[in-house]
Amino acid sequence: MEKEKIDTHPRGEWRKRVDVRETAVLTVVLTLIIGYTATFVQRHAMGDPASEEMRKTIRVIMMFTWVSAPVAALVGAMVIVSLLHKPHFGDNPPPEADHGIRNDPRLNATWIVVSSILCLFAVVVGLIFLQQDNRSLEESDAVHMNVIGQQWIWNFEYPGWNDPKFNETFRSGELYMPVGEDVVFDVTSKDVKHSFWLVQLGIKVDANPGYVTHTAVHPEKIGTYDLRCAELCGLLHAYMQHKVHVVSRADYESWLKTQGAVKA
Repeated sequence: MEKEKIDTHPRGEWRKRVDVRETAVLTVVLTLIIGYTATFVQRHAMGDPASEEMRKTIRVIMMFTWVSAPVAALVGAMVIVSLLHKPHFGDNPPPEADHGIRNDPRLNATWIVVSSILCLFAVVVGLIFLQQDNRSLEESDAVHMNVIGQQWIWNFEYPGWNDPKFNETFRSGELYMPVGEDVVFDVTSKDVKHSFWLVQLGIKVDANPGYVTHTAVHPEKIGTYDLRCAELCGLLHAYMQHKVHVVSRADYESWLKTQGAVKA
């Protein structure tokens, strides 16, 4: 007759173990260290945002940094505590070293619920920001520009159909934008795939041959910023760089006039 197996590890007993408590405390400490260190580095690496889109991008990055910090901290804490306690248990820990975590339904349910909430949070936040970007594209008074990438330069077309003061569309190798206004870009390519990246303005979108991609930006600071191709596009890819000029509305129209875009 088989002897009835006695459970020597009641549920919940694992919470009282020293190494479990150490893991919990270390997780909190590492979460704060990882979160503050990562946000500090990111803020200094990105600099001051020059557009509304860049501010949103930084805010989302910071948000997801703090959401993911506890996960990274938990993994790190478990590794550290396991290494610290290995000399006590050796390679063959005694039966009482089993925490019973795998058999705790409440802990398993908590892990599933928290993971689901984090995934749902990521989806909802992404949809919210996507909807906000779509609103910018629909602004009727936005400045529209066509962006054409080709090896290894960018060209910009300034359509005049949305303002009676302008002549027909004209092309330039320079990118000027008025500050404080929505600017909509229709991006395409004449040869291979490129990527239209306004670095300090927080905009990056693919330029595909035979297809037009739409994006928008709302520059908030007057200045000169970087435009780069973020897609390896050939031998001189590294030199496919331009400067972006964000100027006042008066200076923007003055520049257009010098290019012959404004009707006399």
